Amino acid sequence: MKIFFERININRLVALLTLTAMSGMVYAGQSAPAIVQGPALGLSIKHYDRVMTAEGVLRESRYEETMLRRPGHVWVARVLPKFAAAEHGGHAHHEHGAESASAAGHNDEHEHKHFNPVVLPRHITLEGGNLKIAFVDRTNKELINIVATEYENVNFDGSWVNAYFLVDPQLAAAMPLSDKPSAVAGARWHEQEKHGVFQRVLWDDKNMIPLEVETGKRDGTILRRVSVKLDPRMGVDAPWKKLQGYAQREYSDFLD
Repeated sequence: MKIFFERININRLVALLTLTAMSGMVYAGQSAPAIVQGPALGLSIKHYDRVMTAEGVLRESRYEETMLRRPGHVWVARVLPKFAAAEHGGHAHHEHGAESASAAGHNDEHEHKHFNPVVLPRHITLEGGNLKIAFVDRTNKELINIVATEYENVNFDGSWVNAYFLVDPQLAAAMPLSDKPSAVAGARWHEQEKHGVFQRVLWDDKNMIPLEVETGKRDGTILRRVSVKLDPRMGVDAPWKKLQGYAQREYSDFLD
């Protein structure tokens, strides 16, 4: 199995995992995987990233998401601070001198709304082999649909397996078992290292989910960690059932 790193992007959990290239891994445009479901779960996911640059600058970032997993549905939402407009998908700005026009009493100003996928819940579905992703703007009651050619723009890799399991179960199973002890019954550490780059996954066999994922360099210059906790309080009501009446928008509607 090949290991490599890609640049961290806070919009993509899969960018932190970087588990790659073995038979059975699914990418956008390939056929649906043999394993498409696991137990229904509510999850709290914490992300941590640390990078030491060649200039001696230490950069750290942390953020948290919640995830609801049901057959055919994955709902992920960023945990935002109280002062943030948690459910507002963007802000409007005036174009072509609209502010001065407004000051002069004109009403023909044009507003353009930015689309920020980081602050919006994302709903990923798989039905009849068809994969779909939409971002949910509750403030404006809009669903922003993303077509396959636009996945890269919202940092989605097009893989149902990665969205549903966070780590492909086949990839986790292919990694050698580690001697590192696990404090969680039914969860085992898998670990591998090559050329000073290590990868560790604490895989929960019963729930089919990683509880911890660590990727990094042995010299300490890079460390990326994803910590997952089960939250049985989540998911009493499926949020995707409350989207009736939402307007349908396309990603292209937000382009300049």
